[in-house]
Amino acid sequence: MQVPFNRPYLTGNELSYIKDAIDSAVRGEGHISGDGRYTHLAQELMESRFGAEKVLLTTSGTSALELASFLLDFKPGDEVIVPSYTFSSTVNAIIVAGGTPVFVEIEKGTLNIDPEDIKKKITDRTRAIYPVHYGGVSCAMEEIMAIAGNHGLAVVEDAAQGVNAKYGGRYLGTIGDFGCYSFHETKNYVCGEGGALLVNTDDPNMLERAEILREKGTNRSKFWRGEVDKYTWVDTGSSYLPSDILAAFLYAQLEKLDEIQKSRLSVWNTYYRRLKEFEEADIIRLPVIPDYAEHNAHLFYVLFHDEQARDRAMQGLKEQGVHAVFHYIPLHSAPMGQRYGYSEGDLPVTENLSGRLLRLPMYAGMKGDELRFIVSRVGNLLKNLSDNSNKPLTHDHHRNGFLKV
Repeated sequence: MQVPFNRPYLTGNELSYIKDAIDSAVRGEGHISGDGRYTHLAQELMESRFGAEKVLLTTSGTSALELASFLLDFKPGDEVIVPSYTFSSTVNAIIVAGGTPVFVEIEKGTLNIDPEDIKKKITDRTRAIYPVHYGGVSCAMEEIMAIAGNHGLAVVEDAAQGVNAKYGGRYLGTIGDFGCYSFHETKNYVCGEGGALLVNTDDPNMLERAEILREKGTNRSKFWRGEVDKYTWVDTGSSYLPSDILAAFLYAQLEKLDEIQKSRLSVWNTYYRRLKEFEEADIIRLPVIPDYAEHNAHLFYVLFHDEQARDRAMQGLKEQGVHAVFHYIPLHSAPMGQRYGYSEGDLPVTENLSGRLLRLPMYAGMKGDELRFIVSRVGNLLKNLSDNSNKPLTHDHHRNGFLKV
């Protein structure tokens, strides 16, 4: 048996909605470019479900982050606090909008941005904080928002992995000034490539400017609503509108938010339950979910004693048909990070944890025989590791616990 790391889940309505979008355009009753009927349906569903002031579909999670960054109007020298343990899109968005990334550590428990290190890195040039909700598990948002409030900083939530997850009962992406979602093929809810910007303010000027930047710097959205008799170029901007064909696919996914999440949680919980004995035996460490977080089962990872054990496990599982993978290489130690003056050793917690992490296959609709196959192969591998390892892990079930010794 071969089990892929990821497999898109279909709800059953994707193709019929795509056909409807195309047929409507052919009949002259709609269009398949941006901001068509299905775009509005998807946006309205998210606004209603998540409680966001305004949701704007974008071509990707990357473009949502860029749009949020441009809305903050960074000036030369403005600094933005961001974890190094994230995808390049988070930081590229800051850079293309004129900001300077300042990398901070992650917590040992959740692998999310560390509020204590945020405090240490704030200067008189800091303009914003970009928390990344790793694996769909919320950052410590109350602490982060308090820090931001005390220093007059904007907060942009990178909730690319956090759609339909919550912090203290509030949906991720709706807590900061802006939230950014991704609907990439590897995410929980997908349309191949896609994203959304959540604007969490009732300031009409900010809402209008978000629309303008998204629509190539024009006030075209106001024209379509009949608020102006013609549209024109009024600001900088770019084309962040996805095709309505992709929006149709996405709408079919969003209609089944709970169905998809229930399926993923079933897989996640099975992994956790079946692998708990190996954590108790100090062979691995499992994910930490704080009391304030309601996660969405975006991913399931295990942490090994060291990078060598992780790599042996990854190769061993691959040979047996289980496609488990590592995750981010810390950005501060990457070639681009070095151009900003960083080097390996600057963020030791991030470097240590990233080298020990292995993600197991995770997707909605995973078949029972696939899940049993994975758990069996992982279990056998961990038993072999236990027989050959004498390095214990100490367990401290607080957010910053789980220290390697």
